[in-house]
Amino acid sequence: MFNKVKNVLRKYDVLDTHIVHVLKAQFFIQLVGGAFFLILNIFLSSNGFSDSSIANFISFRFLAVMLLAFPLGFFIKGRSLKPFFILGSVGVPIVAILIVVFINLEKEEFLPFLFIFWGAVYTCFQVSVLPYIMRNTLAEHQSHAISMSFATNSFGMILSGILIFLLSNIFQIDDGQSLIMISCLGFCGIYYLFKLNVDSVQLNKNKNDKRSFNWLLILKAVIPTLIIAIGAGLTIPFINLFFFHNFDVKASDFALIGSMTSILVAFSALFVPEIKKRFGFKIGITLTQSLAVGALILLATTEIFKDYWLAYPIALACYMFRAPLMNMAAPMTSELTMNYVGEKNQEMLSAIMAAIWSGSWYFSSQIFRFLIDYGFEYSHIFYITAVLYSFGILSYYVLILSFERK
Repeated sequence: MFNKVKNVLRKYDVLDTHIVHVLKAQFFIQLVGGAFFLILNIFLSSNGFSDSSIANFISFRFLAVMLLAFPLGFFIKGRSLKPFFILGSVGVPIVAILIVVFINLEKEEFLPFLFIFWGAVYTCFQVSVLPYIMRNTLAEHQSHAISMSFATNSFGMILSGILIFLLSNIFQIDDGQSLIMISCLGFCGIYYLFKLNVDSVQLNKNKNDKRSFNWLLILKAVIPTLIIAIGAGLTIPFINLFFFHNFDVKASDFALIGSMTSILVAFSALFVPEIKKRFGFKIGITLTQSLAVGALILLATTEIFKDYWLAYPIALACYMFRAPLMNMAAPMTSELTMNYVGEKNQEMLSAIMAAIWSGSWYFSSQIFRFLIDYGFEYSHIFYITAVLYSFGILSYYVLILSFERK
């Protein structure tokens, strides 16, 4: 097994230095994002915020991405992407620190604006990553570059989760201080961007011309993602609250759980090119996502018998099993849709995908807020996600058939 892992990792040596610099910078962005994903909701809840108000705050970040990503897709076409990487690497840590400071100062009225700024600077980086990879990577290396890009999220979550656990349990540092310290580490990504000296620009005289995009292809490519994103927005941002309320899992413990889960996610992402090569998109995407849906349904069901000792181990196993399976499909779906729409549409597709995820999560967060206020249990909301996931998987299957014919 160890030798097989070594052989898989060796295949990532094909990535050029400039791609590695971008991925390292992305890792530090994801380090900050991972820390906030793991414990921000619990930190807010511990400071007296209701689940409804937490969902409202989180939704503003997604609103910013939704509004910015689409025009950004027009803007970056035919332009150098390095400035957008730098803006994201500087902006994300700064705004993250300010969010914690204003929570501690109980300046609740400023939080929506800070979450909007956070979404904006984060978008500048994330929307540019896939187009940069597609522009500056040989076709035969794109699977590995995209997989490694997705793996940076997991690697960031691994390190941030371990750091939060150690800072809390060994050094007795509170959750807010931990978030600030990790945000300061996020500035390290700037170093790698200053070393970035390759940034191919695809010249296009009509880069701002809407007619230069094939909107029909783009529409077909985004439909499955839209369905899955709506479902994910009802569950993923609030899964830490599920464990916090049902099993009394505190922030540092959930950080460790998230870190361990992310190890599985990271390694599963590295094996994606092998899975795609062996099974193709049809099995590689639909089977992994279907298994993930089954795990989500069982996870939701544990809320019904949460008072029994077996409920928490089952919930934990389902969470750790679901995450790598669902994330394993993400690099494959990105490669599928990027190649499906073709080179001329890739910047716009990347921007629309970012807008879809964040836009869907904005509306899903508001729906979650309404459902919680209306008295819905977490299990009921997770079941809704499972239904939407199922429709999304079916849509991906139809898209794969279209791609194979095309």
